[in-house]
Amino acid sequence: MASEYSEELFRVARAMVASGKGILAADESTGTIKKRFDGIGVESTEETRRRYREILFSTEGVEKFISGVILFDETLRQSTSSGISFGEYLHKKGIIPGIKVDQGTQLLGGGTEGEVVTVGLEGLDERLHEYRDLGAQFAKWRAVIGIDGLEIPSDACIHENAVVLAKYALACQAAGIVPIVEPEVLMDGGAMDHDLARSEEVARKTLQVVFEELKAHGVELGGMILKPSMVIPGKKAPKATAHEVAEATLRVYKDTIPHEVPGIVFLSGGQSDVEATANMNAVNELGPHPWAVSFSFGRGLQAPVLEAWKGEEANVAAAQEAFYRRAELNSLATLGQYSSDMESH
Repeated sequence: MASEYSEELFRVARAMVASGKGILAADESTGTIKKRFDGIGVESTEETRRRYREILFSTEGVEKFISGVILFDETLRQSTSSGISFGEYLHKKGIIPGIKVDQGTQLLGGGTEGEVVTVGLEGLDERLHEYRDLGAQFAKWRAVIGIDGLEIPSDACIHENAVVLAKYALACQAAGIVPIVEPEVLMDGGAMDHDLARSEEVARKTLQVVFEELKAHGVELGGMILKPSMVIPGKKAPKATAHEVAEATLRVYKDTIPHEVPGIVFLSGGQSDVEATANMNAVNELGPHPWAVSFSFGRGLQAPVLEAWKGEEANVAAAQEAFYRRAELNSLATLGQYSSDMESH
């Protein structure tokens, strides 16, 4: 179903995955960022959250590596210390503002025990139009697919989440907003002992069903971005090398992701910042690919920033230096030009 905004959607989607650039996920919910702040001994208040995001966004020169930022509702309504709304501030830097629009998960009715479906479709059209007025040009919706033995995920869980992702994506495009479609296959759900082959099997099935539903609902594939997990084993399973991860990931993607999709932006999904960068680099070393392969990292960009900042104004320069360096290394990985020895320089 062509949207009146098709041309703009296609343009923004391509800009989100411009060569050498990726997306900062700064859309942690109030509960999630409290956990991050607890880890560095900082109280989570509206002002500390605002100040932390301002430190990230105002890092000089980071727009060379960051094409867009996913914001939380609170953050999109906040402003810099000088009174410029974050949406406008990012736009002036050449960074595209985006917004997380899902409202978390609830247990899947009648599903396998513990499986969830993401909620937030009710009232979504109105919220999207408000977010567009506030400057957001893209949105994000995360679906959660756990792995536990051979029974989970159930077909019902994959299908229900795929339908919801498709309805969300269609609503975004109707409002002139590029949807990031995020079906996350967890590495840390259930027993966490699933091997690479099981991860590959679940990722393949999940993406097949997601694209079946996107097409069935009339979503324009050229005006969306996919944010999937890399194919990695569970946290308690034997680790895979970056090359093994890249090969398994690309086997799945080449069979399931249509070439019309302009870009894939990986989530870091429980990996360390260094692991996420190394695995993405390995994927791009095996290129070229039909779609841009980049990043949309939260922890994968922010972990060293939080560690450097610790809530102290005296540490702002060090925190921004850490953010700039992590963004730069991930930029190199989008080009297949990263190596682990760069971490020590």
